[in-house]
Amino acid sequence: MAGATRHLLNRNGRFFARLVVPKDLRRIVGKTELRSPLGPDRRTAMKNLPGAVAVLQDQLARAEHQLAASGSRPIQPGRYPLAPEQIAARHYAQRLAFDDTLRNDPRWPSMVIDDQHVADLRAAIAGTLDDARLAALVGDQVERFRYVGNHTAESGSDEWRTIARAVAAGELEALTRAAERDEGDFTGQPAHPMIANAQPPEAAPDPVSLSKLWNDYIKARVQAGFMRDGGKRMQPVQESLRKHLGHNDAARVTKKDLLEWRDLLLVNLSAKTVSDMYLSAVRSLFKWAYENDRLPGNPASMVKQPKPKKQRARESGYTDAEAVEVLKVSRSYKPKADKFGRIRETAKTVAAKRWVPIICAFSGARVSEITQLRKEDVRQEGERWVIRITPDAGSVKVGDYRDVPVHRQIVAEGFVEFVKAAKPGPLFHTGTDPEKFSAKAVRMTNTVGTWLQDAGLVPPSVLPNYAWRHRFKTQARDMGADIRVVDATQGHAGRTASDGYGDVTLIAKARVIDALPDYDLT
Repeated sequence: MAGATRHLLNRNGRFFARLVVPKDLRRIVGKTELRSPLGPDRRTAMKNLPGAVAVLQDQLARAEHQLAASGSRPIQPGRYPLAPEQIAARHYAQRLAFDDTLRNDPRWPSMVIDDQHVADLRAAIAGTLDDARLAALVGDQVERFRYVGNHTAESGSDEWRTIARAVAAGELEALTRAAERDEGDFTGQPAHPMIANAQPPEAAPDPVSLSKLWNDYIKARVQAGFMRDGGKRMQPVQESLRKHLGHNDAARVTKKDLLEWRDLLLVNLSAKTVSDMYLSAVRSLFKWAYENDRLPGNPASMVKQPKPKKQRARESGYTDAEAVEVLKVSRSYKPKADKFGRIRETAKTVAAKRWVPIICAFSGARVSEITQLRKEDVRQEGERWVIRITPDAGSVKVGDYRDVPVHRQIVAEGFVEFVKAAKPGPLFHTGTDPEKFSAKAVRMTNTVGTWLQDAGLVPPSVLPNYAWRHRFKTQARDMGADIRVVDATQGHAGRTASDGYGDVTLIAKARVIDALPDYDLT
């Protein structure tokens, strides 16, 4: 509600300080929310609200530490950081709230103020007490603020002394108010500038569900034409991050959290995987959340992992001799029967091993783009046969369809007859549900790659699913082909803004495809 005061609740004309108890603390607190009565007068309620909220937050902090002690949540030092003046003001407010509680109990007599104690507090504020006397005076209170996460100062440090002096100021001011109240004066205000001018701590941001944020991010990416798998490939990233954090609140994620997560990932994963998959996904998630006002900042923007430059010992694609050897084995492939004479491979697998390598050799396509081909993706235009690589059949990296002319040697090998004899639907996998075509095609891609490696046809450091793409690009450069046409044939994104103007036609693509020499497979 616009204009509402945070943590102030009005119920039937009476005001309360109210804090919602986080779900994981409700078992310890025993409630879903905490309330503290502030009376029927709004002005008085507003005056007493900070002190009441401080008491309630202290109760939640203690419950959080109890949960941490049980091993259910890691302790996070400095979870609720406060400046020294804020600590002084909070201590002052808590002491006055405690004074109110005591005055409501008729059994409690009026408090007698120790003059020596007051003198020690003034010496502490002036900075004339040594660490030992300062610790004896307010050390317990300073430790309590550290315990509930308001600071991380080490005992005896300059920061610790500053906080101790601030607590002493709050204590002395509270004692002064208590003495005034004993005389019936409840109008006193703190005189020490550290307390009088203290700014209230910024309200903790409302929790932002990390899992919901992730789902909304995935939905936005899918709607924009990305992540056609619905984010399944990236799901382990979110699960790994949540497991490391120990909570599901994206608003609590810090750069330090992400750096620690990165370092843990590097124990079992390569720098490339951590950088290109895990950190890349998280940077994109938090960038989207920040740009769409779901989070006030982006803690992942500068969380990166350097990758060692890959050392190449040879060309990335197949050489002429290697290409010929692969195509010969593919051309003559026949499945082996087991000891009972049964063929375990499906006809689709046999067809993939027969046709996928040669189609990749003359198209430069990704193997998975060929394993997902359907009968309806192969057509004839005039005397030219064409295959259409389309997201309707599975996954296309750049998102758009593209037509690729079929090389004459593929036709001569009998591919057209194979397509004509096939049933409608996928040519190289057994999927029947279009929603699962992509996964089926990837599985067949892996099957073909493993078969080539097991047959000793893939040299070390060569990736079987990319070797044909590298070779195609190399051949095109050797022929002096227009690289924009080659990119359009292979499905590579344009390199400059001018590449988006005009169309790369089948005629232009066919000129490149037809220039590729036949392979001698005899």
